[in-house]
Amino acid sequence: MKSVLAIRHVAFEDLDAFASALTERGYAIRYLEAGYDELAALDPLTDDLLVVLGGPIGVYEDAAYPFIRDELRLLRTRLDADRPTLGICLGCQMIARALGGRVYPGGHKEIGWKPLLLTEAGRNSPLAAFGDRTPVLHWHGDTFDLPEGAALLASSDLYPHQAFSWGRALALQFHIETTARGLERWFIGHAGEIAGTSGLSVPALRAETARYAIEAEARGRQCFTAWLEQVGL
Repeated sequence: MKSVLAIRHVAFEDLDAFASALTERGYAIRYLEAGYDELAALDPLTDDLLVVLGGPIGVYEDAAYPFIRDELRLLRTRLDADRPTLGICLGCQMIARALGGRVYPGGHKEIGWKPLLLTEAGRNSPLAAFGDRTPVLHWHGDTFDLPEGAALLASSDLYPHQAFSWGRALALQFHIETTARGLERWFIGHAGEIAGTSGLSVPALRAETARYAIEAEARGRQCFTAWLEQVGL
């Protein structure tokens, strides 16, 4: 059976809608918990697909979270071997850093549902499903410099670097894996961040989610399955 390894940083930020897309294609999914499971001993080339998920820490906080160094090393090995790899939010920033890009605080939060601005490369990529400016969920405060050799796929009005490809790796700063039901866990798990961000509230996020999540989920699955086919999975 084909296998997917997902590295998870907080329990509620998981594969969500992508999980069913993978199981329908015959993949077995296993999770490793960053900071709890041993990443240093992991063979990063074993699984057909590696997914690095989101989380509320920064890639540059490796002194506080030493597992980040192990995660970056396994990502570099995987990327050097050109094995299919997907990074979402923190995972996107991890891929950028593993490829030599700088990751740093962006100066302001980008949380909520906003459209993407696709580059020409993005319009000719699996992200074309979002080419009509269908809103996606953004939830980050950090950003990154585009790694050398990467193709920029998308930007937003606040941050120029929102998605890139590099070989058989895809890095997404935003979230197209989420569902409305799954986001209810985020509203609990990120309660402190929501309360501490000016102009943000759970009722407002829930209302936006009710408006946009169903369409974004459908297009997210379309994008994800198109990418799987593109990289031969």
